[in-house]
Amino acid sequence: MDLRPASECKWDLVSLGEVMLRLDPGDRRVSTARGFDVWEGGGEYNVARGLRRCFGLRTAVVTALVDNEVGRLIEDLMLQGGVDLSHIYWLPFDGIGFDARNPLNFTERGFGVRGARGCSDRAHSACSRLKPGDIDFRRIFRDEGARVLHCGGIFGALSESAPEVALEAMKAARESGTLVSYDLNFRPSLWKSRGGKAKAQEVNRAIAPYVDIMIGNEEDFSACLGFEIEGVDEHLTKLDSGNFKKMIGRVVETYPHFKAVATTLRGAITATRNDWGAILYADGGFHEATQRPELEIFDRVGGGDSFASGLLYGFLSGMPPAEAVEYGAAHGALAMTTPGDTSMATLDEVRNLVKGGSARVVR
Repeated sequence: MDLRPASECKWDLVSLGEVMLRLDPGDRRVSTARGFDVWEGGGEYNVARGLRRCFGLRTAVVTALVDNEVGRLIEDLMLQGGVDLSHIYWLPFDGIGFDARNPLNFTERGFGVRGARGCSDRAHSACSRLKPGDIDFRRIFRDEGARVLHCGGIFGALSESAPEVALEAMKAARESGTLVSYDLNFRPSLWKSRGGKAKAQEVNRAIAPYVDIMIGNEEDFSACLGFEIEGVDEHLTKLDSGNFKKMIGRVVETYPHFKAVATTLRGAITATRNDWGAILYADGGFHEATQRPELEIFDRVGGGDSFASGLLYGFLSGMPPAEAVEYGAAHGALAMTTPGDTSMATLDEVRNLVKGGSARVVR
């Protein structure tokens, strides 16, 4: 991966993206709830938090929040995650949220035949208001130093200026020798009023030339970059993984500068039973993680982000690609056994699962 030495960098990874307040109705529906648990979460942030809390690496998040009680609640939740918050861009509160507001995400975990469901309330968020020049990215990557910048398609979908900020960060990162990781993370609801898949492809194709490690699932590569995969049905991991390898091969032919391309394989049998696996292309070859048919799921949200953090932990630790993708798949599987967007797994648990450990009680 040709990573910068850890001794030269303050951060192993810096994430750029929006952090929301997730409101979880537990066993109820959002529309019938009488109480909510609250968590912090966001596609890019979840990766930084996983690397900090599970894997013990040094991470920071670049985001924006409105300085009011909700913003300070999100900050308080992030403080528990251990990610450095010195690069939060605080916007003043105008008293009502007309100029900018803190984003909310109502999410049901789903159960059985009822799939997980999200209802976002995030328009005009503080992060969507970020513009080039608001963040001193050269200070972050040149003066402080970071080994990896992680961003994604969720941030790029927030506004017209968000992709410009992402490109500004990526250019500063590459100038300093920082690798760029990007998770396509297509969300139809975010692109619905902005031109749909056509706009998503326009934005992500402009960003792709600055990416070193590209991550996504089969829908992401199709919706965000236009690469179709043949033979997809509801049981993805039961398919010949050669279909996915062919798609990744086309991705690499189009973007030969990618150092790694990773995709998760998920088949939603029910909300609480998923087939789960992953494939990584790196060093000129394919590496497939252990497939976990009918994996039991407690809360699927954040599983892909935890895959990304486990994979990046492997790269940052100098693991060979075959081992790195195993750590990603194992961490993603464990993250889906607990509530909330963020991982509650430990490094020992990930190592045990990678080695084929069982769910036998530990006491």
